[in-house]
Amino acid sequence: MAYDIQKIRSYFPILKRKVYTKPLVYLDNAASTQKPIQVLKAEERLHNDYYGNIHRAGHYMADKSTIDFEEVRGKVQQILNSPSREEVIFTKGTTESVNLVAYSFGERYIEEGDEIIVSEMEHHSNIVPWQLMAERKKAIIKVLPFNDNGELQLQKLDELITPRTKIIAVAHVSNVLGTVNPIREVIEKAHEKNVVVFIDGAQGIQHTSVDVQELDADFYAFSAHKAYGPNGVGVLYGKKSLLEEMPPYQGGGEMISEVTFEKTLFNELPYKFEAGTPNITGVIAFGASLDLLKEIGIENIAAWEKGLLDYATSGLKEIEGLTIYGESRNKSGVVAFNVEGIHFYDLGMLLDKMGIATRTGHHCADTVMQHYGIQGTLRISVGMYNTKEEIDLFIEALKKVIRFF
Repeated sequence: MAYDIQKIRSYFPILKRKVYTKPLVYLDNAASTQKPIQVLKAEERLHNDYYGNIHRAGHYMADKSTIDFEEVRGKVQQILNSPSREEVIFTKGTTESVNLVAYSFGERYIEEGDEIIVSEMEHHSNIVPWQLMAERKKAIIKVLPFNDNGELQLQKLDELITPRTKIIAVAHVSNVLGTVNPIREVIEKAHEKNVVVFIDGAQGIQHTSVDVQELDADFYAFSAHKAYGPNGVGVLYGKKSLLEEMPPYQGGGEMISEVTFEKTLFNELPYKFEAGTPNITGVIAFGASLDLLKEIGIENIAAWEKGLLDYATSGLKEIEGLTIYGESRNKSGVVAFNVEGIHFYDLGMLLDKMGIATRTGHHCADTVMQHYGIQGTLRISVGMYNTKEEIDLFIEALKKVIRFF
């Protein structure tokens, strides 16, 4: 099927706006994607037609909201190829999903002296929760390094894993380097030694197909807002056998089956981990973005974005004094770079005045910056609605900024 970029862009009216009188070129998709009209209409339809609190009430509005909410759980199950809808837990984002596993898995499985392996290229959200858990349980954090090309040094994983290793935490795709990590190989190596693996898929699910059964994934997490959905919605996939053994992360309504002052009985999966009223509007609207991804096809999106990434990388490499961080053989989504003699904040500010939206700073990945001995970078990140014409505008604007300095 031909990739109809104009049709796709028509779903995102915000792309037609101007910033400082210049046409908007939005290249900050790794931070958050724009929302299509299908998502906006789903939110509006819910509140205009049938909003009600889910699961517990006995009236039409609540029943309709519950049906639509749970239908999205089925859509997530389908896109991940999860064996069971009970393995799909809604959270408020990838960060909460990491914290849920770090706390709950830690409570059930981690003892003093046990080890957690975390890769050097992780977002802070996939480092700090494990550190907190390690402090609480008196466990040990070990680091899986990457090389200067931005590739994990997998050969070191075998020596890092010991009989005390309980879990490995690694990103599917680095939010700075763009590296698509060989998570299947990581999982295989871990499972050979009975070690569980947590995959941070915040930069993965919108760029590449994910099959948790094929991967034999233990945990996989992602956020809706990075996949053209609303803010405040996330997903945690977990193997049923693990989730059933793990204690609840939070207490409250919905996650219980019976409460007395003597004892509380917890609800079945997935509700055991969904305390309180969830983001009903966000989850239902997220269903619309999942429908759009399915309609266009993740494989088609991946191919389109690879073309953009290669095109942008080629153009950037022609600029004297520009250094790209992360040139792994398998990349997706992002290019992070610096220009000699110009601070990345200055680059970003002046590009913004030309209508080019980028991201500057450490990108919540201090350990990556420390690896290269830098303070931060300017990062561009592409989405399914970006075009080569926009890349041209960005490259032209960047060259103007460099000439200015």
